[in-house]
Amino acid sequence: MSFTHLFQWLHDTAFSIWLRDSTWTEPIVETIHVLSLTLFFGFAVLLDSRLLGLTMKRRRISEVIGQLNPWLIAVFILMTISGILLFMGDPLAFYQTTFFKVKIILIFLAGLNVLVFNSTIGSRMEAWDLDSPTPVRAKTAAVISLLLWVAIIAAGRAIAYVLPPP
Repeated sequence: MSFTHLFQWLHDTAFSIWLRDSTWTEPIVETIHVLSLTLFFGFAVLLDSRLLGLTMKRRRISEVIGQLNPWLIAVFILMTISGILLFMGDPLAFYQTTFFKVKIILIFLAGLNVLVFNSTIGSRMEAWDLDSPTPVRAKTAAVISLLLWVAIIAAGRAIAYVLPPP
């Protein structure tokens, strides 16, 4: 079964039709998606700016991560659920856009960046937690994170310009 067949099936489900035809559901879900993205990006900027040594220099990086991670995870889950709901409203239209495919690839790369950070330099954080300057590999992960999330946001906004209005 190809993606097109799968997304056609999803498009034809009662849930997808309800999402698409409801007057208020799509705007509410989109608002939740944008607000959760805004919160997520704000927390990511705080964390990445600490890794870059631009802010909160007197606070341990592990402390900043410990305080921000529950919020990052919570809003990421909300952002993901709302994004999936938006996609389910018209999966064929989303799948046919280049910007959607780019966004999904960028999200995968952002997750890979977090995984690589946590399994390498992040796993040895106690050795460099208060060092000044922060190790180059940690700064590199922060820059990659910021660039990927800006690109993800741009790709998401571009999707809205190529899809027909609901």
